[in-house]
Amino acid sequence: MSSTDKRAARELTDETKLLLLGRDPEAHHGFVNTPIYRGSTVLFPTLDALLRYNQEYTYGRRGTPTVRALETAIAGLEGCHRTWVAPSGLTAVTAVLLAFTAAGDHILVADSVYQPTRRVSGRLLGRMGVDVTYYDPTIGADIADLITDKTRLVMAETPGSQTFEMQDVPAMAAACQARGVWLAVDNTWATPLYCKPMALGADVSIMAATKYIVGHADAMLGLISANERAAPFVQRAHEDLGLCAGPEDCFLGLRGLRTLAVRLQRHGASALELARWLEQRPEVARVLHPALPSHPGHDIWLRDFAGSTGLFSIVLHPVSQTALAAMLDGLALFGMGYSWGGFESLIIPFDAAPYRTATAWHPEGPALRLHIGLEDAEDLKADLEAGFARLNAL
Repeated sequence: MSSTDKRAARELTDETKLLLLGRDPEAHHGFVNTPIYRGSTVLFPTLDALLRYNQEYTYGRRGTPTVRALETAIAGLEGCHRTWVAPSGLTAVTAVLLAFTAAGDHILVADSVYQPTRRVSGRLLGRMGVDVTYYDPTIGADIADLITDKTRLVMAETPGSQTFEMQDVPAMAAACQARGVWLAVDNTWATPLYCKPMALGADVSIMAATKYIVGHADAMLGLISANERAAPFVQRAHEDLGLCAGPEDCFLGLRGLRTLAVRLQRHGASALELARWLEQRPEVARVLHPALPSHPGHDIWLRDFAGSTGLFSIVLHPVSQTALAAMLDGLALFGMGYSWGGFESLIIPFDAAPYRTATAWHPEGPALRLHIGLEDAEDLKADLEAGFARLNAL
């Protein structure tokens, strides 16, 4: 029995699949990792092959063995029909929005989506003649009341960007399927290791693989996964937009995938420890983390997710900008920078009020988004505790 047959003899866990998917050492002279294939031109052996244009690789933009390895691995983890690579999470979102819409159509977008997703929905699609309605992310099955005859797509993100509202994807999926509407879910926070949107009824799952899939803050990458029904629409948009990611970035995505399980376990455990600690701090009004029983969407998280990751937010009691700056500017382990999902801890202030229309954001005081990296949790607590001391001194 070959090693492949032995692996197929029993159902493997996702943690083990992470190490096997997208790998074929026999096809690459025994090397464990798929090599980086750089190239644009692919040669055809005969005129007939050229005219048929049906060999596995035809042109660099359409994929290389490095790209295909990542796509195959993610598709296996998602449990979907096919996955496509994009140069960034935002281009992945844009491709999905364009795949399912045309002038005169209507889409529904969660009020809590990633802000650039909102910008593309309102600005780019608006110029194309697509009408956008933003909805309360906690609407659940009542999304059916917002679906019109012109609605083509519902865009969800769970938990919500920055404010971490949980969405009832199965209830929304049932409403969408009843009306023939597509449902796409941004699954960047959980990754398919902790949540599988298509198993919950979604048609498309999107990830900014820049975050946890790459995992080392050193590459930009997006991923689109689709069920069989949605795949032709995504394929066409992907081709029409000419989307292709660099071979080094895809290689780094594959590298990150191999350690995803152990990294997410550490990110998640440390983040939950910090979240519980922060709930007890007198400076903190509330903690927005779906794995905490205090979170309004905790029951949905328990039902639909297999774990939690390193990103959450806190809302402070009212303090001056000077005091907040004293806290943040002096942090030694938490950097201030955008993106997240790498090995390093990050913290940024945010205010969701200016870009919410279907819901209201009225925090008690300044809001902070934290990404808990792979540092020791006690060291991170000490860094924040010193920051709170500086805040309280002013």
